[in-house]
Amino acid sequence: MNFVEKVKILQNYFKAGNFKKVIEGCETLNKKFPENSFVLNLLGMAYQELQKNYKAIDYFELALKADQSNIAAMNNLANSLKNTGEFKKADEIFKKILRIDPNYINVYNNYANLKSTVNDVEGAILLYKKGLLLAKEKNVNPINFLFHLASSFQSLNKKKELMEIINEIFKIDPDDINANKTLSSIYKYSKENHEAMTHLAKMKNISKKIDLSDNQKKTIFFSLGKAFDDLKDPETAIRYLSQGNQLFKKINKSNIVEEENVMNNMQKIFKDIDLNISHKHFSKKKIIFICGMPRSGTTLVEQIMSSHKQVYGAGELPFLTNIVHDNFFNDDKAEKQRIIEHQNSLTNLSNDKYFEKLNPYNIDQEVLTDKAPFNFKWIGFIKIFFPNSKIIHCKRNPQDNCLSIYKNSFSSSIMNWAYDQKDISRYYNNYRSMMEFWYSKIPDFIHTAEYEKIVSDKEKEISKLLDFCELEKDDNCFNHHKNTKTPIKTVSITQAREPVYNSSVNSGNYYKDYLKEMFENLI
Repeated sequence: MNFVEKVKILQNYFKAGNFKKVIEGCETLNKKFPENSFVLNLLGMAYQELQKNYKAIDYFELALKADQSNIAAMNNLANSLKNTGEFKKADEIFKKILRIDPNYINVYNNYANLKSTVNDVEGAILLYKKGLLLAKEKNVNPINFLFHLASSFQSLNKKKELMEIINEIFKIDPDDINANKTLSSIYKYSKENHEAMTHLAKMKNISKKIDLSDNQKKTIFFSLGKAFDDLKDPETAIRYLSQGNQLFKKINKSNIVEEENVMNNMQKIFKDIDLNISHKHFSKKKIIFICGMPRSGTTLVEQIMSSHKQVYGAGELPFLTNIVHDNFFNDDKAEKQRIIEHQNSLTNLSNDKYFEKLNPYNIDQEVLTDKAPFNFKWIGFIKIFFPNSKIIHCKRNPQDNCLSIYKNSFSSSIMNWAYDQKDISRYYNNYRSMMEFWYSKIPDFIHTAEYEKIVSDKEKEISKLLDFCELEKDDNCFNHHKNTKTPIKTVSITQAREPVYNSSVNSGNYYKDYLKEMFENLI
């Protein structure tokens, strides 16, 4: 079998999603044909698909060393740099590609995704539109560009433009899974809403198609679950949601053990670290870290806070997690000595790195929000290296919180634990233990924002949030649903654009007979 035939086999493995086979084959080929740019790029792509971006970056750089003109490797390198939070480097590479070949169609989607990540959604829209025109000129399927355009308009709450794009997608493919998912997130299903019920019937028909991939089935099952949840039919909703969750588990391996180990490690490491010794050097800009369990109200609280005229809403930033892992972890565990060394060093590397990574956002305000929920694991680091920051811990009824997780599909692999009833309750129990630990160490550094209290007494609870963050009263915060200056890119997008409502309080009661495995395991 010659080189070309071997490469074709590896490409077929890649298309089939068998990335480990691709890696094995590429490594064998790389020994026989060293410094082959195509093989090195394919190897990087396989690692990228496995979300091992640092490894992928190494191979893309080797591919470019072997062939400086390999635009595909440049594009892939920029994507992995984006995935690791190296936004400035990624931006420079995307611009370079456009200078070399403005007709290289793949760069438009990827560069636009970067723009969207740094909250330049208008800039992203321009790039998606340019890519869309190029796709039509080259007779390339434009669905990808259209879907990303729809997501951008949705994040900015531009409903008219969103529906125009959805209808354009349906002209090409009425059964497009992602477009139907987007539509399901917009509709409030009720028997009185004829349009929504027509769409529900359409989704049921799509779900019966025999040529759907597991990923497509998963997506449509979650959308159907959402529709029947709206209709207050928990029995049917849970049937579809269970199928969606089971399919996810089939596609992805749970990471509950790894997450438990990290949380246990944090408590062990910080048990004897004096959190009253904060670093003396830090940026004057203040970060409001909004954290807690996913689906606990973090998006709602960020919309409230970022509505303030003095606050910039940055969304879910990966920076703190990346900095913690890069500087304090060895393999899967943090090292106590490294933390103490940084705690007493002359420079505050963590603080400096964080704000350096924020540069592409062009933030003028002195206060910003970071609503990455999982920052609750890093509260000890925040106290030491970001001592002028504020932490808002979002808390919600455990059953309601866990149910809401089970009802949704998430894009991040860090949430691969979120598709099994026992895993969700295990994660929640560990999170609760983690928060109890932080409260015992630094109770005054954390403000608890209880979802149920916010929806029952908005005025009082928002006032408390503003007082804690040392912000003057701003009426915009009390009308947060009108805030469009902060794009929303999470599964909470529809709810956070509405006035505060309490219909989801005690929603777990509807499902207590169907989710016993999860609810009975909650401590």
